[in-house]
Amino acid sequence: MPSVSETYIENRQRVQPTHTNNYASAHGGNVVKWMDEIGAMSAMRAAGETCVTAKINGLDFKRPVPQGDTCVIESYVYAVGRTSLRTRIRAYRESPRTGERELTTESYFVFVAVDADGDPTPVPELEVAGERCRELRDEALAAEPDDDR
Repeated sequence: MPSVSETYIENRQRVQPTHTNNYASAHGGNVVKWMDEIGAMSAMRAAGETCVTAKINGLDFKRPVPQGDTCVIESYVYAVGRTSLRTRIRAYRESPRTGERELTTESYFVFVAVDADGDPTPVPELEVAGERCRELRDEALAAEPDDDR
């Protein structure tokens, strides 16, 4: 049985000119793509199966990620259903020189585990053992949009 903290993944993407819009910041579609990819990895780590995106809920762009900065994506699974996995995903802009970080985007994705035929398949329960697991889960549940509950 995987734990919440075992599903935690953090990844970085340097924002290059090819990733930007005409305002020299990361195109929103690229940020969502990076979030979806890292979120799927968290879901697969929890499910032990291939996972596909079923729902994106509460996608909020708070500020841009400028060209040249690093987009840090953090993701973890905080709750599971029979075949679904609720995942909190946040993006930050990070200065590559100083490490200064600022939240830019956050969302809640629901992934569904699928078998080799693409049919939904059951996922294991999620263990919430230890302070870090409880902190992550409780923080996600407290901030989760109402229609995900």
